[in-house]
Amino acid sequence: MELVSGLSLLGITLAVASSAAAGEGPGTQKAYFMYVGTYTTPASKSQGIYVYRFEGGRVTPLGLAAESVNPSFLALGRDKFLYAVNETQDYRGQKSGGVSAFSIDHKTGKLTFLNERASGGTDPCYVSLDRTGKFVLVANYSSGSVAVFSLRGDGGLGERTAFVQHKGSSVNPQRQEGPHAHSIEVSPDNRFVLAADLGLDELLVYRFDATRGTLTPNQPPFAKANPGAGPRHFVFDPSGTHVYLVSEMQSSVTVYSYDAASGTLHQIQVINALPGDFAGESTAAEIAIHPSGRFLYTSNRGHDSISVFAVDPSKHTLSVLGHLPTQGKTPRNFAFDPSGNFLFAANQESNNIVVFRVDPKTGGLTPTGQVLDVPAPVCVIFEPTY
Repeated sequence: MELVSGLSLLGITLAVASSAAAGEGPGTQKAYFMYVGTYTTPASKSQGIYVYRFEGGRVTPLGLAAESVNPSFLALGRDKFLYAVNETQDYRGQKSGGVSAFSIDHKTGKLTFLNERASGGTDPCYVSLDRTGKFVLVANYSSGSVAVFSLRGDGGLGERTAFVQHKGSSVNPQRQEGPHAHSIEVSPDNRFVLAADLGLDELLVYRFDATRGTLTPNQPPFAKANPGAGPRHFVFDPSGTHVYLVSEMQSSVTVYSYDAASGTLHQIQVINALPGDFAGESTAAEIAIHPSGRFLYTSNRGHDSISVFAVDPSKHTLSVLGHLPTQGKTPRNFAFDPSGNFLFAANQESNNIVVFRVDPKTGGLTPTGQVLDVPAPVCVIFEPTY
């Protein structure tokens, strides 16, 4: 089976880009630190969070930014701080994972540990911040809960301001025997918090008090995904009027219209993220929308590819453009650089990150030839240098 047939039909080249081409495009000359969260298992030999310098389309490794245990997902805060979940089930004798705070040295990219808190549940797998930068939000996967923490003036983690234990199950007795919160983000206007729960087949909605950092169930309190879908991650479109949800177990994308006034979601489309003739096992992992809003991307573990979709500018529905191999095994997270000119695919089980150039006209991806060696990469984020 030709994995890139859809892209080839569009005339998108898959040849390795030259170093000169890799540096072209607006905004790529600005320098950034690229931080990579990892799994620090004995097999991976990772020590924590790694940092690279990205400038002019080229990536330079800077080494270990900070030691940390299973810093699988990262988020950047205001005033140049970084936050990581510690995806474990034992936090200092408690049945919980952790959340860690770091300050960033903008000369070297190194991270200085500030403090940590128990996440309130086991295997925290996602961390984000509210729009004011005053609160950190966490999803605890194995125990199926979400939590909110205040931030201190020095960037460290303060007290927990909210905690919600999800309840229920869905149709798959092996993977949906109970709740499994997989991601959490605030709405563009900071009035609502959405949380995807794989175990419940729900995208839950909470009213968010940005002064106190509290969560209250919205009415209705959730939007359903298809039974057995296994919601994982989601993104808002640039207009804030639609939400795209990738579901891990069925490798699908669900499109919802979003009413910002009420925080309600209405399903308008479900589309397969895998080729129609693919018969193997694969689970979806990440979803991201291009800064232009014209293209949407998901990653597929097993098929080991990035799926590319065109976004209808009026209906906001999706159509498949094709599927591109990530040149590695088990692509977990991927991310665009801030210019939107490059995509970084983190292949967890082949211990590398492959860099692709993004065609702004077609949404196609071209390998640049840059392959970064990093142990068990899980999350990629960018922070401007000074």
